[in-house]
This record gives sequence, structure tokens and C-alpha cells, in this order.
Amino acid sequence: MNIAVAIDQIPQDALPSASKAGPAPKRSVVAYGFWIFLLSDIIMFAALFASYAVLVRSTAGGPTGAQLFNQTTVAIETVCLLVSSYTCGLMSLAINSRRYLKTYLGALITFALGATFLGLEIREFSSMISIGAAPQRSAFLSAFFTLVGCHGLHVALGLIWLTVMMVQVAVFGFAARVQHRLLCFSLFWHALDIVWVGVFTVVYLMGVSS
Repeated sequence: MNIAVAIDQIPQDALPSASKAGPAPKRSVVAYGFWIFLLSDIIMFAALFASYAVLVRSTAGGPTGAQLFNQTTVAIETVCLLVSSYTCGLMSLAINSRRYLKTYLGALITFALGATFLGLEIREFSSMISIGAAPQRSAFLSAFFTLVGCHGLHVALGLIWLTVMMVQVAVFGFAARVQHRLLCFSLFWHALDIVWVGVFTVVYLMGVSS
């Protein structure tokens, strides 16, 4: 009550207006926008998961997940992506301590594991299409290719992003803006791992057991 009275007693011209305070710092705006991007991405994947759950049994007489999925390949993909999340974390620690060699090493291993994951996924898609299990074969396959392919596209974009960031580290060093962008990349990459855990569980494990 006393605080409210004290504020009321302050002349209005002594209080800073919104126009005088100016806009929010660019870093805050970018961080806020990036979190909105991540949340919108998660909502999109949630919609794709929901579509897949509805269409998973709509095979139109075609092959099912149990007939198509290779659990060994999927297990290798999962290990590659989860380990890449760990190496990405090590890279973030190296960035905080401004260690160039460990930063490049962590980025290189993360890139290699991500590229291996992507290569195995492309091989899986090509082998399925070669036996006639293309997206247009059934609603189940359309939902499968859309969900898993969308995640793979995000991984490919993440690899391009990581490459660009390492070039920026080489050119600008550990400038504040570069560190902030690398932090955003790290959050993006960990979010992809979380989504893949959902894909692995809902699509592959439940698909084989059904």
C-alpha cells in the first residue's frame, strides 16, 4: 500500500515512457523469436504424429510397418542421433570456455553422426520405394514418409546450419553473436533428438509390435 502511494506521488513526467525506454534488446527479441520457432515446430510434429496415429492401419492391402521396418538400421540411427546430442553438448561446453580445438572436434563428430543418420534414413526410404512401398501406395505410407521425412529434412538443415556456424567461428571467433547463434543451434539439435525418440517409439517400436 505504501509503495502504491509512493508511486502515485511521483510526477508523471519523471517516469520513463515506453517510447523513451526504447525497444527490447535485439538479443532478447531473437531469443524470444527462436523459442516461438521451436514451439511451432513441436506443434507441427505433434500434428504429424496425430495424423500418423490415425492412418497407421490404413495400408490399403499394402505392406505394414512390421513388414518394412529394419530394427537394426533404426537402432543404429537412434544411437547416432543420441550420441550426436552428447557431442553437441560437449561442443557447447567448449564454446563457453572458448576452446577452438574442442569446439571444432565436437562439431565435426556431431556432423559426422548426423550425416550417418541421414544417410541411413535415405537408404531406408530408397529401399522401401524400390519394392513398391512409396508414399502414394497407402495412407499409412504417406503419413510415414511425411513424419519421418520431415524430421530428416530438419536434420539436413541442422547440418547446413552447423557448417555455417563453424565458418563463422573461424571468421569472427567467439563473438557474442556467434555464441548466441551456436546456443540456438544446440537447442534446435536437442529438440530434434527429442522428436526422434517419439518417432522411434511411436513409428518403429509400436509399428513392429502391432
